[in-house]
Amino acid sequence: MANKRDYYEVLGVDKKASADEIKSAYRKLALKWHPDRWVNGTDAEKKTAEDHFKEAAEAYSVLSDPDKRAKYDQFGFAAEQMGGGAGGFDFGGMDINDFLRNIFGGGFGFDFGGFSGFGGGSSEPQQRVLRGRDIRTSVKLTLEEISKGCVKEVTIERNRPCTDCNGRGAKSAADIKTCPTCGGQGRVRQQTRSLFGVGYTVGTCPQCQGVGKIITNPCRRCNGTGLERRRETVRVTIPAGVEDGMQITVRSEGHAAPQGGVNGDLLVVINEVAHPQLQRDGNNLFYTRIISVMDAMLGCEVSIPCLDGSYKVKVEPGTQSGTVVKLRGKGLPSVQGYGRGTGDLYVKFQVWVPHKLSRQEREQLEQMRSSSSFTPDLTREDKATFDKVKNIF
Repeated sequence: MANKRDYYEVLGVDKKASADEIKSAYRKLALKWHPDRWVNGTDAEKKTAEDHFKEAAEAYSVLSDPDKRAKYDQFGFAAEQMGGGAGGFDFGGMDINDFLRNIFGGGFGFDFGGFSGFGGGSSEPQQRVLRGRDIRTSVKLTLEEISKGCVKEVTIERNRPCTDCNGRGAKSAADIKTCPTCGGQGRVRQQTRSLFGVGYTVGTCPQCQGVGKIITNPCRRCNGTGLERRRETVRVTIPAGVEDGMQITVRSEGHAAPQGGVNGDLLVVINEVAHPQLQRDGNNLFYTRIISVMDAMLGCEVSIPCLDGSYKVKVEPGTQSGTVVKLRGKGLPSVQGYGRGTGDLYVKFQVWVPHKLSRQEREQLEQMRSSSSFTPDLTREDKATFDKVKNIF
């Protein structure tokens, strides 16, 4: 958000709002825009939620502090120069994750310790909650598998807790000590002074790398990381109707995090295998069937390939090349029932004209050429029908 909005406007409160009103307004916004609520959104929605979340947190950090609020009421955003932290203000010695825990009391089901873009220690020594990295892989699916949904097994290499130290990274629990540099906070803060007041800069502790703990006797198997590489197989449930390039998120099946943190996710990208006969456009399928001149003139019955087997279709006598027949409900379903329901299968008939004729065949056709039945009548509905459906393909 390039241009800052007024903090009172951000929280939707009056400038005379009480501390309780400000806190209540912020709680609602923090719950609404917390990234955990938008994990299934688009990239644009996730970015919007993160921006609103940070904006609300910054506004509350100022308006909840009487001194900062007084400076803001008097100097507006120029008061940012009088403090540090997010947007020029700090959170009273806490990072935003601990700040949120203090507001919500950890009772809303969110993990405030792993919110990307924020980090740091708290006013009380507390080990930083780490998150493992996500793993991205792909699976190939046929249209038949996509039409019904399926379960696929994917084999991946990922970090898992060390079997010797149970993920501690140390030979025993007694070998894990509180970091002396940050006092267990995982963050170090330096005070700076300027013409406008006291400010702070907060960064990751260089000794413990933000964990808050140090290992004095590392595990020999994992060299103190608490992790070891394993090749494992994960079963992934694929819903019906997925499309090429879609991503399925399998929670907590990514890399394990050190120090007993939160596992990352497994991101499975769909690679759709081209069907040998059918073409896909959204939930609809398209098939071109070539028929002979005689079948087009006299009519016949042909077998059409569908995802659930073959389907008999009647070719009406006098069928023109380019005629399209719709088989309702023979397409693909929408993902998890969202959208327009099951698509259709469109069959286009193309009339095949022979390249070579025998002398006898040519003589017979020459006799029929002069017949009125073989003279095109462009005033009939055939032309209008052809013009109407030709753009489908």
